[in-house]
Amino acid sequence: MRTLPAATALAVLFSSAALAVGTAAPVAADSSRPIAVSSPSDTVVDAEHQRLFISDLDNSKIVVTTYAGVVVGQITGLAQVRDLELSPDNTTLYAALYGADKIVAIDTATLTKTAEYATGANTDPSRLAFAEGKLWFAYGDQWDSGLGAVDLTAETPTVTLDLAAGHDYASPPQLYADPDNPGTLVALDAGISSGPVIVYDISSGTPVIRVSADKGGFPNDAALTPDGTHLVMAGPGNRALTEYRLSDLEQTRTFPVPDEPMGVDIAPDGTVAATIFDFDNKGDTYVFTKGADQPASVRDLQPSVLWNNNGVVWAPDGTKLFALTASSGSTTFHVVDEPRKYTGKLTVAAPATATRAKQLTVSGKLTSALALPAGTPLTVTRTDMESPKGKSLGTKTLGTGGKFTFTDTPPAGGKVTYKVAYAGDADHTAVSASDTVEVSRATPTLTLDKNRKTYAYGADVKFTARLGTTYKNRKVEIWADPYGSDRPNKLVKSGTVNSKGNLSVTVDLKRDTKLSVKFAGDARYKAKTVTNTVYTKVAISSSVSGHYKTRTAWGQKYHYVHKSKDPVLKTTMTYFPERKQRLQLQFYYQGAWQDGGSDYFPLGTAGRSDVTLTGTPTTDIRLRFRSEYHDTTSGDNVNTTTYGAWKYFIFTK
Repeated sequence: MRTLPAATALAVLFSSAALAVGTAAPVAADSSRPIAVSSPSDTVVDAEHQRLFISDLDNSKIVVTTYAGVVVGQITGLAQVRDLELSPDNTTLYAALYGADKIVAIDTATLTKTAEYATGANTDPSRLAFAEGKLWFAYGDQWDSGLGAVDLTAETPTVTLDLAAGHDYASPPQLYADPDNPGTLVALDAGISSGPVIVYDISSGTPVIRVSADKGGFPNDAALTPDGTHLVMAGPGNRALTEYRLSDLEQTRTFPVPDEPMGVDIAPDGTVAATIFDFDNKGDTYVFTKGADQPASVRDLQPSVLWNNNGVVWAPDGTKLFALTASSGSTTFHVVDEPRKYTGKLTVAAPATATRAKQLTVSGKLTSALALPAGTPLTVTRTDMESPKGKSLGTKTLGTGGKFTFTDTPPAGGKVTYKVAYAGDADHTAVSASDTVEVSRATPTLTLDKNRKTYAYGADVKFTARLGTTYKNRKVEIWADPYGSDRPNKLVKSGTVNSKGNLSVTVDLKRDTKLSVKFAGDARYKAKTVTNTVYTKVAISSSVSGHYKTRTAWGQKYHYVHKSKDPVLKTTMTYFPERKQRLQLQFYYQGAWQDGGSDYFPLGTAGRSDVTLTGTPTTDIRLRFRSEYHDTTSGDNVNTTTYGAWKYFIFTK
């Protein structure tokens, strides 16, 4: 197993406030998931156990995940844990505990601490690199920084400080080593504007500066090439990833990126991956598969500008790329499954509206950093009401500049979607896009009878819906929605209309009711709904009690009541919560019925309302009363206004 230097394993992508999503979208095979890490500091990949170890600085812990980002364990109690480093055989994880002045060793199989190495009071170890049987570490703060080592080959491992070989570090250096270039340790003094790079010869066990050079600026990250002979440095501010030869620190090439590079890692085959500031939101993760002289494939993993120390990390076999993005304490774990392939941006433009059975034109464009040649095949699928699972329209080809156009005559109306797809190739990921057209449909004739008719309480009324000409669909639904929030809208009939276009249903009416007939539409006719309202009376019955006889007089049945008796005017009415009946009293005078007063009286839960007349009445005056329900003023609006029958009575001595 190769040693994976801690800095090249960096996978921490912080972000600022959310901005618009960039145009270089992750491909379909990529995945993202939230992860419970609030302040990621370093990430290394354990190929032996297919695990990632992520240090969480503020929470003093290491989070362990699968390659998919699923958390499978935690190692806690690691004060301000920073850099991580794996042993060459992947059996031991080393962690620099900045807040505890020590380095701890952890068994990668059991996730238990197996050893710890004190680095000295106030040393604050922060950076690690494994080389020549020693664990090299950077320590200190600003100009009090230095280089130390833990000799793991000794029977009792020893810690040695002050190994900088005369270089005065402005901050704890970033450290890099590779077993393919034994005896070499690289240090970046990133805390000073001159940006020194120091290459040590450590073959004797004591570092000796082999070569050093000021490269300018404050570098953000670096990675060694697979043979350990070159260093690719990220930033700052030169808008490029710069490669230097370790033997003389001469620049050998640059990998162009549009904004300041923040993190870098290199796969075993030499593929360079880097993250950038991405001020223009055109993509934050660049992968150079074909070298510095070819354009990079681009992903946009974080939909905002990347601000702080960022990076990516390769799986040791180079098949996957991992990254973390963090914003306001919320961290997301990303996996890029085909990092060497170029993503494409596919756009499809169809007219917003079109006429059914008339030709329309669809156009679009497929672009990629690695341009696709004219003639590249695209598959086109049309989805509509006639073909809900999609109908292939065959293969179309790209023209010059990645443009394409084709025509189609939609046989069905309604929402019609044209999907264009490119299957991908050895260099490009698959990509698809679609656009939707609203294609015209005719308006069908649809009616429902008996609108605004009034019926007695409990009447069984037959309603008939009539559907005119359609294409294929001859089904309708009839719904009944009684007034009142306590009764739901209910489907009362669904079926195919007869040869005359009719469908009927009988409804038992007990409230005012909205009747709706619905036609769902078909490929050539629009959906349509017609709503009618019918009104339903309440049931009312009234009587007089307390009379001593009844007799027909003046063409009506009169109740005779002694004036010493208080008669009870009784009413039974269809009950509804808070409902009141209006009692209207009249007397006969000078040849006509005159208003004798009215008032509202509440109904009991059985729908009963008894009103007693008291006082000393005038005798031999013809009287009558009736009970009434008035829509709204009787306390509700679930029925239509209803008048009960008049009941007649007369007082005698």
